[in-house]
Order: sequence, then C-alpha cells, then structure tokens
Amino acid sequence: MSDRKILEGIEPAEVFRYFEEISAIPRPSGKEKKISDYLIQYARSHGFEHYQDALNNVIIIKEASEGYENQEPIILQGHMDMVCEKNPGVTKNMENNGLDLEVNGDFISAKGTTLGGDDGIAVAYILAILDSATLKHPRLECVITVGEEVGMDGAKFIDCSPLKGHLLLNLDSEKEGVVLAGCAGGASEKVILPITRRPFKGQRVELHVSGLTGGHSGTEINKGRANAMLLLFRTIMEASRETGVRLISMRAGAKDNAIPREAAATVVVEDFSKFVSSVQINEKNIQREYRAVDPGLQITAEEASGIPESGADEDPLTVEDTRRVIALANSLPSGVQRMSDEVEGLTETSLNWGITSLSDGEFSMCASVRSSVASALAALIQKIGWIASAYGAKVVESGAYPPWEWVEHSKLRTRMSKIYREMFGKELVIEAIHAGVECGLLAGKIQGLDAVSMGPDIFNIHTPQERLSISSARRMYDYILRILEYKNS
Repeated sequence: MSDRKILEGIEPAEVFRYFEEISAIPRPSGKEKKISDYLIQYARSHGFEHYQDALNNVIIIKEASEGYENQEPIILQGHMDMVCEKNPGVTKNMENNGLDLEVNGDFISAKGTTLGGDDGIAVAYILAILDSATLKHPRLECVITVGEEVGMDGAKFIDCSPLKGHLLLNLDSEKEGVVLAGCAGGASEKVILPITRRPFKGQRVELHVSGLTGGHSGTEINKGRANAMLLLFRTIMEASRETGVRLISMRAGAKDNAIPREAAATVVVEDFSKFVSSVQINEKNIQREYRAVDPGLQITAEEASGIPESGADEDPLTVEDTRRVIALANSLPSGVQRMSDEVEGLTETSLNWGITSLSDGEFSMCASVRSSVASALAALIQKIGWIASAYGAKVVESGAYPPWEWVEHSKLRTRMSKIYREMFGKELVIEAIHAGVECGLLAGKIQGLDAVSMGPDIFNIHTPQERLSISSARRMYDYILRILEYKNS
C-alpha cells in the first residue's frame, strides 16, 4: 500500500511490512474509519470471517490449523487508534497524513511526531500471524478496537458474541519480559467554570511554558515530570502578586492521558516590567525544582504583537473571574495521590490535568483520573467535585472504565512463564499497571476470561520521542508464535 520502504529488510519482514503499511494510514482516536476499512479489506482478501461494527471495531477470525481443532481458542487483541502529538514547528496534519518513519540503529521512530507503536505493533503482529501459512495454532480470534486512547470506547461498545475463546493475549504493553495481569480503573473528569469578559486596556503579553518531557499519564505519572499546564497557572498566580493580571486565552494539552509538554496563555497586565520580572524569577525557581527530570524547561513572557479590537473572546476576563480560574486551577489535586501498599513501585491513585481551554463563556480543565482501588477512585472524584463547587464550577464525567482485577490462577500465565523460561533462560515478570488496559472491559463481557497483556520495548509513548526497539519486537514476535503453537496434551 505504501510506496515508502523505510523498513524493508528489517526482520521479521512480515511484521514490519504491515507496520509500515498501517503507519501510512492516519488513525487518530475518533477517526479510525480508514484503518478499520483497511483491516476489513485485508480480512476479505484472505477469506477470513470478519465483523465491523458502527464504531469501526474489527473482529477477524481464523480457524484452527490441522491438529489444533481441539485446542482452546486464543483471542489476540490490540487497538488501532494512536495518540497524535508533534514537535513545535511540525506542520504535518496527522488527521489526513501518514507518518514519516525513520530508523536509527535498533529503533524505529517517526520524524517530529508520535510513532503509534502504541498500538500499531499489535496490529502488525496480528496481521503477520494471520498471514502465516506455516504457523500451527488454535482458532484465532483477533479483536482490534477503536478509541482506546480516549476512554476505551471501542472495548465498551464491542459485541463479543462471535468469540468462543477465554484466553486473551492483549498486545498493548511496552516492556519486554514484563507481562501485565491487572490494571487501574479510571475516568475523565472535566471541570467547567462559567466566566465573564469585560473590555480592559493594558499591555497584552504572551506567556509560554515549553521544553518539558511529558509522557503517559499512567505509566510515567510517578516519574515526577512537570505538567506545563499547571506551571502556567502557577506562574500567573505568582506574577499576580506583583501586578494586576487578566486572562484572555489559554492553550494547553490535547489528551487528558498525556502529561502536557507545552502551554501558552495571553494575558493583559497593568505593569509589563513587573510581570516579566516575576516570570523570570519563577522560571529560575521552577527550573531548579525540575532540573533532573525536565532539564529543557523554559518559561517566557513576550509583548504580544498587535492590539485586537474589543469584543467576544479578545476581551479579558474580569479581575474576579481571573482570580477564580487561577485559584481553582492551583487548588485542584494533581499527580500521584497514593502509592500501592501491596505492589512495590506501583502507583495506586493519581490524576493528570491534560487539557485546558478558555472560550467566550467558560473555562475548562480535563483530567484523567486513575486508581486500582475503587473506593479511592470514588473518593478522589468526589474531592474534585467538592473543590470545583466551592468555586462555582461543575464537573462532567466521561469515559469511565473498570479496573482489571488480578486472577489468582491463570493457565495462560503459567503457559507463558514456562515458554519464556525455555526461550530466554530467565523468569517472566508478572505485574499490575497503573495505566488503563482494555482487558478489564473485555473481562466484563466474557465470563471467566483469563487475560495477559504484553509487548516489545517502546519508549516515550504519547510523545514525539516515541521509539520502538526492532530487536525487542523480533524477540516478542517469536515469543508470541511459541505461545500460539503450544499444544495441551
């Protein structure tokens, strides 16, 4: 399908051929029709049983090979959507254009954008497996969902009635040699505050926070990385001690499950020099705080070019509403709230403020809230609600998903541990994760589901620095094939 052959010659060839093909198809969350149709066309051309629902979820089924008819079916599962982030200055429209892949040593990345290895590698694995004429396997039930990155909408909606299997191999993890057997539940919480604008003459200033590392709000929330959005609010709060400040606009974040790397605001100030001086002092303080995890952090204030006409969203907020917005944003909890008492190093409860906007009539902030403990999740959501109401704001919840609870006895984990030991001479690590995985939702649809999540090494997911290890992808593909070829006596 793609004229580009950047990955030609890289083994396993069938996996990376499909990875390059799907990388040429734009597939942001909510706009998966093209990649979904591609998968259905693939199934038709190979004569496989297939299903496509109204949301564009896809199920492809390949019957068992000879001698494996009595083996338990295996469900292979991943998602087709990807987080679309790009570096400043990159003009690529990721809704309409594919990725520009590049290879550097052992790593595949995309020029200036996210790679979509999360979870494009799962789709490539599945298609390569279905393609194989020599692999011995039980009935394969391949489930490829939409909207995983924005609340797991596909997994919530999908009809699992065509599936007969109770063993699920989810291919949406990013650490070789570590498989997941449990995950946090969560939801998106949007705080909405009505605001009023009034004409006001003063110096307009553009305020920018940039150079942050960002990352996934589940797997990297415990690394102490700065949130550009919250630093923006903090900087404005500090500057307001020195001079009058009124907000005009704010721009930060695109996904609630990605830690914002950049944020910007336009404000009107009474004393430009005092405002800039405060920003510079605050920048030095914050750089010192985050020097180990965000060494490239910058906060700048520059005189805005041009003076717009009064009216609509070009007028600043009133003094009172500016104070309410800043106070609300700085009062809400953020980041890790509690570490697990049972699993060392596991974040139990957290939240990430990933999106903010300031329109003509309202200010909003949206957070991804997670916890592996249902009562702790409920308590944190209630806390957000109480704080919001104290400032006259409301909270709207969406995208709620349940935790994936640990299963004590797992045939699939036992099988995988045995094979891993035989192949690599060491023990498979089995963990729970703070990030959301679709296994919890699918377990609610398939009674007695025995599920495991795995995948190759992928670094810096949800950022333009995302990179996929070629050698790890090869080892994990061989491992998956061995899992499928395993035959109960």
